[in-house]
Amino acid sequence: MTSTTRSESDRFAVWAPRPQQVTLVADGTQVAMSRDDDGWWRPTDLPAGLAEGEVDYGYLLDEEPTPRPDPRSPRQPEGVHGLSRTFDPSAHQWQDGAWTGRQLAGGVVYEMHIGTFTPEGTFAAAEERLDHLVELGVDLLEILPVNGFNGTHNWGYDGVLWYTVHEAYGGPAAYQHFVDACHQRGLGVVQDVVYNHLGPSGNYLPEFGPYYNEAANTTWGTAINFDGRGSDTVRRYVVDNALMWLRDMHVDGLRLDAVHALADPGQAYDILEQLAVETDALSAAVGRPLTLIAESDMNNPRLITPRQAGGFGLAGQWSDDFHHALLTNLTGDTAGWFADFAGLDSLAKVLTRGFFHDGTWSSFRGRTHGRPVDLTHTPSWRLVVCSANHDQIGNRADGSRPRSRMSQGQLAVAAAFTLLGPSTPMVFMGEEWGASTPWAFFSSHPEPELGKAVSEGRLAEFAEMDWDPETVPDPQDPATFTSSRLDWSEPTGGEHADLLAWYRELIGLRRTRPELTDPRWSEVSVDHDAEEGWLVLHRGGRSAVTASFSADEVRVPLHEAGLTGAAGLLVSRGDVRVEDGELVLGAHAVGVWATA
Repeated sequence: MTSTTRSESDRFAVWAPRPQQVTLVADGTQVAMSRDDDGWWRPTDLPAGLAEGEVDYGYLLDEEPTPRPDPRSPRQPEGVHGLSRTFDPSAHQWQDGAWTGRQLAGGVVYEMHIGTFTPEGTFAAAEERLDHLVELGVDLLEILPVNGFNGTHNWGYDGVLWYTVHEAYGGPAAYQHFVDACHQRGLGVVQDVVYNHLGPSGNYLPEFGPYYNEAANTTWGTAINFDGRGSDTVRRYVVDNALMWLRDMHVDGLRLDAVHALADPGQAYDILEQLAVETDALSAAVGRPLTLIAESDMNNPRLITPRQAGGFGLAGQWSDDFHHALLTNLTGDTAGWFADFAGLDSLAKVLTRGFFHDGTWSSFRGRTHGRPVDLTHTPSWRLVVCSANHDQIGNRADGSRPRSRMSQGQLAVAAAFTLLGPSTPMVFMGEEWGASTPWAFFSSHPEPELGKAVSEGRLAEFAEMDWDPETVPDPQDPATFTSSRLDWSEPTGGEHADLLAWYRELIGLRRTRPELTDPRWSEVSVDHDAEEGWLVLHRGGRSAVTASFSADEVRVPLHEAGLTGAAGLLVSRGDVRVEDGELVLGAHAVGVWATA
């Protein structure tokens, strides 16, 4: 039987079918290795002192004089070019025995980047802010990638060693402590993982074996080998990594980055389906829900269709259409991919049908795009939506947040439809108080040529979005990183405190009114007038969200808004009232009503 993985007892085994000779270097000692027929190398005679305890190690490949880190390295204390270090994940004394997990359904997700969530940029510092998230009403923390990358700071999508935890954040032990602390406060953890490409610096995997599919490319370079020669072991490398986070680190789910860039046409058993099958098997073993959420540009419901119905069986997927429809109608921005979403008809559609592009023409792509969601059999919580996330902020030219171009009222409207709409809401860190700090694209590549290429490439990205290149901060400038850190003095007063209170009120309503988490699309309806600029979202015949998207006051007869005189206002921001049989909404005012 072909060997595709290594067992826990094979401490220093490494899959390296390409080199003719591999030598283990462990704590300064060179140890000969022998190869089996499947390309796995194991120490021929491992000294007893290296069989246990903490060991720094690497591999000499053929005549290369510098040891390479372990492709499955659990720690890289000296960075991605240095030696690996062993780590025992079972050494942590978990205190989360009472934790039974958290499903995606009904939940509120909070997206955070450890390096900029606090001034210190560590897991330990993030732990000190967990009570803020509990008070906000968050259920699941979605953490941007933390695996090994070159440099000190990065978004995390330039990772090259997927089994590590970035040392500057605290390493794997601090990661476990953080997850444990989250669970003790009732917070689940979803880890963002990147299986579609490898970063540009410190990537030694191709020296070991056929990790790349040289015939396929992604936006970020050569694709991972999921269906070519040697791909069985590469697939195992990916699946084992996913199981490591869920099993050894106790996380509750994974966000799979850009699954549309996973090139797997040659396999009948798609890598996404394999991930879902093995995750479900582990979930049964550990007795708690384990969630896979796909980031996808395809608007393809098959990702979240159960396997019994021919789908991949993932729990959820991001829906950018919601963000585009909401922000376009609040800001008036119609550049690039936002052009198709102008007008409240687009927001009405995503609120009641999930996708806007569901087989419709996409002007940005120059073709039709997507297919419809099966509204009868697909619960609405399977779509994860937001009014801001790391991509939609960080991929703006200047990394500016919505507050830079939206009023307090517009921010309140965005929050109401995100948090009280039918899909699973996600909040990007600092959004809950309307953070004024930017969140720009930043990197810290030590290689001058690579740093220059990243900076120049960033300028070239914005041609189609009509954004001024003069406003693009240099990703390699340390100030771009430091200015992206949250300012925790902001939520204590003024408009920031008021917006934070609004978020808490809205999430509180989700917890106390069952219709606001009802997953049936049939229980969602919308009344709106695109010309007048108002929209009413009805949830289960019991609640309604009314909002003005106009800079002027709007008056709507109650029957046109689907309201009766008996409707009671629960919470509001701006001028919201009933007067002479009409719903009166001030400029960008929003109210939530009990209608039954």
